[in-house]
Amino acid sequence: MNSTSWLQLFLFLHMTLFFTTMSLAVAANSKLFREYIGAEGVGITFSDVPIDPGVEFHFLLSFGIDYTTSSRPKPTNGIFNAFWDTDNLSPSHVSAIKARHRNVKVGLSLGGDTVAGVSANFTPISINSWVRNAISSIVKITKEYKLDGIDIDYEHFNTDPNTFAECIGRLFFYLKQNKVVSFTSIAPYDDDAVQPYYLALWRKYGHLIDYVNFQFYAYDKGTTVTQFMKYFGTQSSNYKGGKVLVSFGTDQSGGLSPEHGFFDACATLKSQGKLNGIFIWSADDSMKAHFRYEKRSQSLLAS
Repeated sequence: MNSTSWLQLFLFLHMTLFFTTMSLAVAANSKLFREYIGAEGVGITFSDVPIDPGVEFHFLLSFGIDYTTSSRPKPTNGIFNAFWDTDNLSPSHVSAIKARHRNVKVGLSLGGDTVAGVSANFTPISINSWVRNAISSIVKITKEYKLDGIDIDYEHFNTDPNTFAECIGRLFFYLKQNKVVSFTSIAPYDDDAVQPYYLALWRKYGHLIDYVNFQFYAYDKGTTVTQFMKYFGTQSSNYKGGKVLVSFGTDQSGGLSPEHGFFDACATLKSQGKLNGIFIWSADDSMKAHFRYEKRSQSLLAS
């Protein structure tokens, strides 16, 4: 083979590798959009939120909490009750939105930050008793509402990371093994009092977790695109092999805001084949701005 032929072969192989890499990168992007809804009692319904037919859309009811529903709520060791706006986000509302939009799924987020103004603590009496109660109560809720998935958003803990990991991991195992849900997710953020619990869960049961709704809006206000990209790399490494979703809040929380570069960062991640999806906290807060960032997020994902 002469030098010209060698050069042609080299260029052919190089270009083949380049286009293969690019196609793999594009394939790695996701059209997943997720939004928390119902935590703030503002009367929002599913149908208020714009839904692009070109995305996979997950609503996450906020929240199911294992506390009593009394005026002074107390922990119930895994017996979950509905603390979202059940009048406007009822089982019939779930059925209606899923019938109207075939690309919509509805999940339940467990935990949250507060209940009746105080911290919603993860407080198991024992691993076995918590798991037993959680399975019973969550299966009941998911059947009543015909839900598709479960999200974990505990932010306060009265136990150690290993106990949390075992409780949630065994719950996920049962729900998936018995086809009670089709997806699971977790919602950690970068805090020494929070992240160790989720990392313990990930190390033991990461294979059961479909999405990591990382709360990038928990970082400081004024986060830059450069900082955001660094944070994304760090958390993708922490949850290695997982689908880490990017996020922002419409409640004046921190992180990289949609006004100051969030969508630029998303475009960069998309070009790199790393955009696993976008989620927003929360639909309740977005009502006042007529969901303009929901529209923009879904348009970016669907394009």
